Amino acid sequence: MNQLDNLHKVALSNGETLSYRKRDGGDEVVVLIHGNMTSSKHWDILMESLDERFTIYAVDMRGFGESTYNQRITSIKDFSEDIKLWVDALQLNHFTIIGWSTGGNVAMQFCADYPNYSKNLVLFASGSTRGYPFYSSNPDGTPNLKDRFMTIEQIEQDQVKTIPMQQMYDTKNRDALKFVWNSVIYTHNQPDEARYEQYVDDMLTQRNLADVYHALNTFNISAVDNEVARGTNQVSTIQVPTLVLYGDRDFVVIEAMTNEIIEDFEGRAQVKKLQNCGHSPLIDCLDETKEIIEQFILL
Repeated sequence: MNQLDNLHKVALSNGETLSYRKRDGGDEVVVLIHGNMTSSKHWDILMESLDERFTIYAVDMRGFGESTYNQRITSIKDFSEDIKLWVDALQLNHFTIIGWSTGGNVAMQFCADYPNYSKNLVLFASGSTRGYPFYSSNPDGTPNLKDRFMTIEQIEQDQVKTIPMQQMYDTKNRDALKFVWNSVIYTHNQPDEARYEQYVDDMLTQRNLADVYHALNTFNISAVDNEVARGTNQVSTIQVPTLVLYGDRDFVVIEAMTNEIIEDFEGRAQVKKLQNCGHSPLIDCLDETKEIIEQFILL
């Protein structure tokens, strides 16, 4: 069996159990936090590729993969508190934390709350320091930028995004899920067929779709208030070396959101823009992505 297929589990003191994958290596420890509609499985290609000097842990957040979902999350902080309990259980510290998409928001919250744990932070096609806004829709399906949802109930009842996506999960509609990913994520390159099928299996494990949308909508660690959340300015407490890594044609986290991260870090973050790359740099430009991450951590 491939080492990465072997899932480990840790029971947390809050009643949840988190599953995770581990790739053995050297003294440099890396913790990977996945995004929405994914789990630790989606990190496999990077875990297979990174230098042997790295020991790598990839966790399934609550409600994804084989982790439990006994208590609904209401905020990104719920996820980051799980991560705190998990790294404590594994006695991990002085690690590099890499967060992809929603995982970037979780990683930022973790680093803001627990500054002595991480030695580096990599924001990998990450959601903004100011959250990921969730709007109602105009009759033509475009977002109504004057009507941002305020509550989880509004998000749960959304007829354009939440309900159709949840129905894909409920009916295990693999073709529809692939259509969504090919439309907004795998717009240029796709995983090989066998890996793609495994990724779809992985997507179907998610049990918290609307809750994640709501958590992203209300996340705000910037100094800028928005319609739904006052800014906590916790971003100012993140002082570890930080890398912002993003693609030039990301249709999920648009460049304006990445620019919010860059602005809110006030010059403390290195920034690398990947050319001809979308929301999944691991599929679009693995070699370049791997090289940038390794240089950032090791140099």
